[in-house]
Amino acid sequence: MLTCPLCSAPLSAADNGVACHAGHRFDRARQGYLNLLPVQHKNSRAPGDNQAMVDARRAFLDEGHYAPVAARLAELARERQPKHWLDIGCGEGYYTAQLAEALPRAGGYALDISREAVKRACRRAPQVTWLVASMARVPLASASCDFIASVFSPLDWNEAHRLLRPGGGLMKVGPTRDHLMELREQLYDEVREYVDDKHLALAPEGMVLAHSEVLTYRLRLIAGDSRANLLAMTPHGWRASAERRTALIERPGPFVVTVAMRYDYFVNERGAAPAAP
Repeated sequence: MLTCPLCSAPLSAADNGVACHAGHRFDRARQGYLNLLPVQHKNSRAPGDNQAMVDARRAFLDEGHYAPVAARLAELARERQPKHWLDIGCGEGYYTAQLAEALPRAGGYALDISREAVKRACRRAPQVTWLVASMARVPLASASCDFIASVFSPLDWNEAHRLLRPGGGLMKVGPTRDHLMELREQLYDEVREYVDDKHLALAPEGMVLAHSEVLTYRLRLIAGDSRANLLAMTPHGWRASAERRTALIERPGPFVVTVAMRYDYFVNERGAAPAAP
C-alpha cells in the first residue's frame, strides 16, 4: 500500500520504519506515525495547523459537540464495507477514530500535513497507519483504496481519484451555508453568502455523485472555553475583530448555534486516474 514519497517505489517494513529498494528510509516516530513528507514537498517550515489550533480543535471535539457528525460518517462508511480506507486531511484524528471503530476488519490509513496534528491523532486509534504527508502527493499506491473520507479538509480531486479502485468512493463532508450562522451573525456586520455545492463541479471525469444528504442540529454552547475553542479552530478566530470574539466568548447564558453538514459521496466509475509525474 505505502509508496516512497521520493521515488514512488513500494515501501516495506524495515526495523522501526519503512524503506524502498532505492534505499530511501523513513523511521517511525516515538508516537507511532511515519513522516513521509520530504522537506522539498513542504511549503513552509511547519505546514498545516499549529499546536494551538490542534489543541483547540481536540478540546472542542472531545466535548462531543460534533459527535452526530462523526457518527453519521461512520455509519455511511460501515454501509459500504471497504477493505482499505483513508482519512485524507485527518487533523487530530477525531473522525478517523470513529471510522476505525466502525470498520474493525478493514485496513485504515490517515494522513495530514500537520505533524502536530498527527502526533496527537496517534493516541486515538493505534491500529490505524498514521502518516504525515502531503494531500497532493499521497504516499499510497494507485487504486489502493475502497473508501476515502475528507472531512472539513481541502482536497486534491485528481489525487483522490488516483487512489480509488474502480467502484470505490470518496465521502466529502463539509459545512452548508447555514453552518454556524448564529455565530457568524454575531461576529460580522454582514454575513457573506457561502455556496456549499460548488465542489460538485470539481469532481474529475469518472467520479460520479452517488449520494448526498444534509445533517442539521442545534448546539448549545454554555462554557466560554467551548466558544473560544470553536473560534480558534475556524477561520473566524482570526478574521473577526478581537472585540467581537471577546463579546461572544463572554456572552452570558447558553449560545445556541446551528450545525449543518452535507455528505456527498462520489463513486469512481472509470478506474483510477494516472499518477502525477
